[in-house]
Amino acid sequence: QPTSVTLRLALKKPPAAAAAKPAPLTGRVREWNVPLEGGFPHDPATDPSGNVWLTLQRGNQIARLNPETGEWKLFPVPTANSGPHGLVSDAEGNIWFTENSVGKIGRVDARTGVITEFAAPTAKDPHTPVFGPDGALWFTAQRSNLVVRMDTRTGAMKEYTVPTPNARPYGIVPAPDGGLWFCEFNTNKLGRIDPATGAITEVELPSTDARPRRLAVSGNAVYYTDFRGGRLGRLDLETRAIQEWLSPSGPASQPYGIEADGSGVIWYNEFAANQLVRFDPRTQAFERFLLPSARSEVRHMARDSRGRVWMALSGANKAAVVE
Repeated sequence: QPTSVTLRLALKKPPAAAAAKPAPLTGRVREWNVPLEGGFPHDPATDPSGNVWLTLQRGNQIARLNPETGEWKLFPVPTANSGPHGLVSDAEGNIWFTENSVGKIGRVDARTGVITEFAAPTAKDPHTPVFGPDGALWFTAQRSNLVVRMDTRTGAMKEYTVPTPNARPYGIVPAPDGGLWFCEFNTNKLGRIDPATGAITEVELPSTDARPRRLAVSGNAVYYTDFRGGRLGRLDLETRAIQEWLSPSGPASQPYGIEADGSGVIWYNEFAANQLVRFDPRTQAFERFLLPSARSEVRHMARDSRGRVWMALSGANKAAVVE
């Protein structure tokens, strides 16, 4: 009996090249001097082109460093004495920053360098900005006790009050559970805001004297620095179990800035001891490195596309990278 057969040739695609695994960081710190005396660099950020950006809080400027050439460029903030604090890059390389002293958000245009400013409804002290899973800019306002959502297309903002009065929301990060977690620096709590609903839930830390300041995400956990208690803490996002370790330099070490490198290892600084600390989540081992500059005063850290950790050295007026 006659039959017909259709033959289809399948062309097998070659497997995609695996992404290069970030090289482990050795703890060596490389520094660049900020070209403005007394600039007081506060927070770092990196953009898609590999540039490093800093807020110069006392200089009222935003600074850009090309790490490959060492070239700097400064962008004066239009509002005087605005107190630029935190900053973050969007996917196009535009830089969004908080003006902590005047209740505004600023934007540096990636192509032109022009700065546009947006006033918050009531938040008087915008603090730390991040982009959430919804594509909006979210930021904390410490003494205003608010977490704020900003639509960067329209400039519209919506403010959410933290349930605990005078909680002083501080560092904030997007997490794998879809929420944005933040520190409540005047309490022993972490907060989580749902970007879809704005609902805020709070988690109490086991140490009543804890004062969490900054956060980093590694795996399915949020790590926090306990500035007052001298601890590193870990919150499991699935079980909500919390584990804490005393920082190597002890209860008075003042852990502050924190970030996870490209391999998931946690780096943070002991503000009072002027040291950099490496914590491996797999082995729970700590290593300490003395920061090269005296009184570095690291207040925040940021990871670049190569998995390296950048720092702003407020006390030494420098930018630095852990290599």
